[in-house]
Amino acid sequence: MADSSAKKAPKLPIPGRRNILITSALPYVNNVPHLGNIIGCVLSADVFARYCRLRGYNTIYMCGTDEYGTATETKAMEENCSPKEICDKYHAIHRDVYEWFDISFDKFGRTSSPQQTEVCQAIFHKLLDNKWLSENTMQQLYCDTCQRFLADRLVEGTCPTLDCNYDSARGDQCEKCGKLLNPAELKDPKCKVCHSTPRIRDTDHLFLELPLLREKLEEYINTMSVAGSWSQNAVQATNAWLKEGLRPRCITRDLKWGVPVPHEKYKDKVFYVWFDAPIGYISITACYTPEWEQWWKNPDNVELYQFMGKDNVPFHTVMFPSTLLGTGERWTMMKTISVTEYLNYESGKFSKSKGIGVFGNDAKDTKIPPEVWRYYLLTNRPEVSDTLFTWVDLQAKLNTELLNNLGNFINRVLSFIAKPEGAGYGSIIPDASNAQSQQLTKYLGEKVGKLVDQYLDAMEKVKLKQGLKIAMSISSEGNAYLQESQFWKLYKEDPSSCAIVMKTSVGLVYLLACLLEPFMPSFSVEVLRQLNLPLEANLSFCDENGENDKANRPWDFLPSGHHIGKPEPLFKELKDEDVESFRVRFAGSQADRIVKAEADANKVAEQLKVTKIAGNAKKQQNKPSGNTKAKTAETEISVSKLDVRVGLIKKVQKHPDADSLYVEEIDVGEESPRTVVSGLVKYIPLEEMQNRKVCVLCNLKPATMRGIKSHAMVLAASNDDHTKVELVDPPSSAVVGERVTFPGYSGEPDGVLSAKSKVWEKVQVDLQSNSELVACYKDVPFTTSAGVCKVSSIANGAIR
Repeated sequence: MADSSAKKAPKLPIPGRRNILITSALPYVNNVPHLGNIIGCVLSADVFARYCRLRGYNTIYMCGTDEYGTATETKAMEENCSPKEICDKYHAIHRDVYEWFDISFDKFGRTSSPQQTEVCQAIFHKLLDNKWLSENTMQQLYCDTCQRFLADRLVEGTCPTLDCNYDSARGDQCEKCGKLLNPAELKDPKCKVCHSTPRIRDTDHLFLELPLLREKLEEYINTMSVAGSWSQNAVQATNAWLKEGLRPRCITRDLKWGVPVPHEKYKDKVFYVWFDAPIGYISITACYTPEWEQWWKNPDNVELYQFMGKDNVPFHTVMFPSTLLGTGERWTMMKTISVTEYLNYESGKFSKSKGIGVFGNDAKDTKIPPEVWRYYLLTNRPEVSDTLFTWVDLQAKLNTELLNNLGNFINRVLSFIAKPEGAGYGSIIPDASNAQSQQLTKYLGEKVGKLVDQYLDAMEKVKLKQGLKIAMSISSEGNAYLQESQFWKLYKEDPSSCAIVMKTSVGLVYLLACLLEPFMPSFSVEVLRQLNLPLEANLSFCDENGENDKANRPWDFLPSGHHIGKPEPLFKELKDEDVESFRVRFAGSQADRIVKAEADANKVAEQLKVTKIAGNAKKQQNKPSGNTKAKTAETEISVSKLDVRVGLIKKVQKHPDADSLYVEEIDVGEESPRTVVSGLVKYIPLEEMQNRKVCVLCNLKPATMRGIKSHAMVLAASNDDHTKVELVDPPSSAVVGERVTFPGYSGEPDGVLSAKSKVWEKVQVDLQSNSELVACYKDVPFTTSAGVCKVSSIANGAIR
């Protein structure tokens, strides 16, 4: 539900509880939000808000549409209506989009409210009384044709910044270099409405004296950036502003649509949107509850978390804090800021003005469920650098991670329990006394407990993408547990052990519904329905004291004798033809996109088709592709015996006694890294080995190489004469420690490969990179939950 305030009494801070106030940057009202807007602000904040509620924190999430300013006036002129009508129209569109995306605002308001005027003007009076405001005459562009002063967004020209020269810079900010501007600074300015050249005229305005507030501001920034663990991009953007030097910033504008300035001399002006918009967080809370000051003037008992895109940082770390500090009142100041970079679309950029990308209403039209969109955007969340939306990547994430990993695990567990007695448990969760006595189950519990601890640590630090990956790895552990237990055999041969496995597994299903609720709430609702648990029940993996020891005992989550509901598939495959139709359908009128982008995307789609393994998985298990030997021999020795995992090189140095060898410390998902010796010095520079994901063969017998024991082998491809060697690269988003699989070849790897049977030597002859640079066993690609593994440039090379 997009706005729960209509049904529930407003929440107020509770003494002795952790009280969390969450805001996300107010989306501007003059257009439909695209996926980049959604992940950058509202979706990220929603995940954290849901997590806080899951943990039992007293939490409210405030957001709404930013409705005042030039952009609204301009849109109103374009659509030949009033600014109020524009705001009414687009506020409803935003509300509907966010509701479809399952965004759980406690209040989704708007800045064109009486409360906004009241709070904004009260803050202004405090600043005026405390002498933090000054008057000055500024030169502003005036359009004789339109007969008005031009607000910043109504002027476009060439950016004056050295080495930038972007020719479509706005009067307030250059989109290319990010520098904040005054319209008079632009080269060759033009009126955006009539395209005539404006002239400069004098006009009087009010300024916030940021230089005089610098000491208070820096004290706040130095304290809170550490206490709140501000993201690095927020710290960098803030320091850049401080280093450049603070200047008085104008807080008024010659407009009609905005909060009126309560000052006789400036009664025909309104407040500038940068001053007005952040105050919207407060006024929207005032619309939520008349006792809003309990949230906003309660710094000792309330923690404020704010979410936004990187272009909004200075307004939240410099401008808004300075405004609040200048009032002299005890405001709840921002503790933690979570900033995203940009999500780009295919090979271009999302753009509202040019219609590039997928917009909120488009997502709904695809019939792809909201939980899939949420999952994909969050796995792709641009936390430290820009990331890329592509349709083939969405397809890969849905089909491999959601369908084959998560959905397969849950359906496998529930379907087996739902089978009639004699084949299953007649939909009744079996009793599993003394579960921890089963070594495999005890080990799983310990591993899951550690993963839950890591999940909580990531989420508390607002590392949402990491939290999601950890939760999904628990599903992978569940799949591995089912395989290793061979529960289908235990059912007949050792019923009590099978009952332990199934009760533990159904507990993992419930745990996954809890951990993934912040990310995919509609998925969790459906899992609860299939578990036959009340939908209104509070999901929780913690006890009443907030401790999560229960995660170590997943067999205890659900009671024996509970009757589950009807299992059904949770996700639906996205086919190649659907992906291609979406790519064509949402290309839009993108005249500014170069032809190469289309060609590149087609090449990626074609490559996935080439490497896609056709046919039914069961058929493949019985009939592996390629030139195979007899069925019994293939079962006896195949690639399934290799324990190949995704590894991360944590440390690398040259061997002290061998010029051609590296010694690496590689994380392969175990408690401590493995020491690995590799003969790669003359092929790959040291700096290219650092912090790199690799494919690691983990079950070779350890071998001592010039005095250092190597406990695994890094896989690499070489050309015919062995003059060129390249590492086999897993996808960048592959999970460290996950097993690399080969579709069609099932079975558990050997503990240690048999030297006598020459398993590695027999399998290695069929390991190669294909013409598309995909690493393969025969024709079957090295496959991870994030896609296939590749090499950089060596086609048809031997992998060893």
